[in-house]
Amino acid sequence: MVVAVPLLASACQQEAQGSAPRATPKAAEARPRVTDITAEDYVMPPLPRGHVRLEDAFGGVHRVEVEIAATADSLQRGMMWRKALAEGKGMLFLFPEERVMGFWMKNTLISLDMIFITSDMRVAGIVSRAEPQSRATRSVGVPSQYVLEVPGGWTEKVGIRKGSAVRFEGVAGMGLAP
Repeated sequence: MVVAVPLLASACQQEAQGSAPRATPKAAEARPRVTDITAEDYVMPPLPRGHVRLEDAFGGVHRVEVEIAATADSLQRGMMWRKALAEGKGMLFLFPEERVMGFWMKNTLISLDMIFITSDMRVAGIVSRAEPQSRATRSVGVPSQYVLEVPGGWTEKVGIRKGSAVRFEGVAGMGLAP
């Protein structure tokens, strides 16, 4: 009886202040963890970060802060379900070898520029303003080892072109980049 009185008093005080007593959560009511990488409510672990420097057509250099996708899960998930991508931000996809790459925009809600980069750190080609939520494959048709995704229209705005020089910063620890 001694224990019940303080609990009852606490519940009455909460009711008097306009709030209901707190219910204790049941472990059985917890939602199961989502394991589908492509699902909107999948929680992706934070990705490593680095920077990419790209030389424009006029000799200027533009630095992009990137999330680095180098694992099978992060390469598959990519930019799915993102509602915005700020200027100066992007995602860098690292692949173990150079080959002709193709990307699609399934579950990607924003327009992106895709910059395909060769193993010798040159822009192989650019897909500009890729249409969101499309299953159409985007490719530049020539081998590349890395792909940088940035906000749609950014490459045109800053003058990045095929052949532009590229440099990675903070990426060497991934084991795939120079």
